[in-house]
Amino acid sequence: MSAVAPSAPAQTSPGGWRRQVANYVALTKPRIIELLLVTTVPVMFLAHRGVPDLWLVAATVIGGYLSAGAANTFNMVYDRDIDALMHRTEKRPIVTGEVSVRAGMVFGVLLTVVSTVWFAWLVNWPSAVLSVAAIAMYAVGYTMLLKRRTSQNIVWGGAAGCMPVLIGWSAVTGTVGWPAIILFLVIFFWTPPHYWPLSMAFKDDYANAHVPMLPVERGAATVARQIVAYSWAMVATSLALVPVAGMGWIYLVTALLSGGVFITEGHRLLRLAKAGAASKVLKPMRLFHFSITYVTLLFLAVAIDPILHLAIG
Repeated sequence: MSAVAPSAPAQTSPGGWRRQVANYVALTKPRIIELLLVTTVPVMFLAHRGVPDLWLVAATVIGGYLSAGAANTFNMVYDRDIDALMHRTEKRPIVTGEVSVRAGMVFGVLLTVVSTVWFAWLVNWPSAVLSVAAIAMYAVGYTMLLKRRTSQNIVWGGAAGCMPVLIGWSAVTGTVGWPAIILFLVIFFWTPPHYWPLSMAFKDDYANAHVPMLPVERGAATVARQIVAYSWAMVATSLALVPVAGMGWIYLVTALLSGGVFITEGHRLLRLAKAGAASKVLKPMRLFHFSITYVTLLFLAVAIDPILHLAIG
């Protein structure tokens, strides 16, 4: 898939089959997928305006894991050369040779086929189509076309990470409605201020691998300004869901409070960056970790709010 230097030959793992299973699970990047699923299930509750069929939820979650796992596997196969140059990724199975390039490609294709059939058979065709689109956007759009060519790679490539919102909505309704589009945009605006702090913390890794992440190409103050701008856009978009989807006070209060903290953290980073603070003082990972808390709280409110309305009604 990549024209760059191949990985080392596959080795027999000393841990036997358990080690190999762990290697293939690692190819799917399960920790990232956890976050994607956090944005899928609550949207299903909102689309149903209550508790959806739990089998449908389970089928959508499993399909989503398989689909995202396929995209992440293709990403690891293609990026094996730059992964080998970064401390954060140098132990990935393709880099170490515990999984060969060919085996990784076969695994990615298998996950793509299985996830597509799974969605089409057990969920619906719109979700299957959106799943394939998400794989293509991440594996081709972000990994192959954008990541190594532009400092705005995560902005446009990050749109693939918004797709679980649309998949969750379509799983329930068979369509894509305005509430789903708004939440898609929330994740779209959330992705840069979520990922750029991580890129700031690992700037040297990306520079060493010649990946033009924004913190590599621009100074900390410029990055922080863009983080603040995207944070404001994210919070404003999240509030638009109130009139469009008829959200109640639980969602509104959660969006205001968590969004307020997010913006405050962004401005703290900007203030310190303008003052020329060192990375130890900037603590960009502080915003990175809170960004995960923010999206978890916001989407939890997305799920709880319609359930409360149903109980009161």
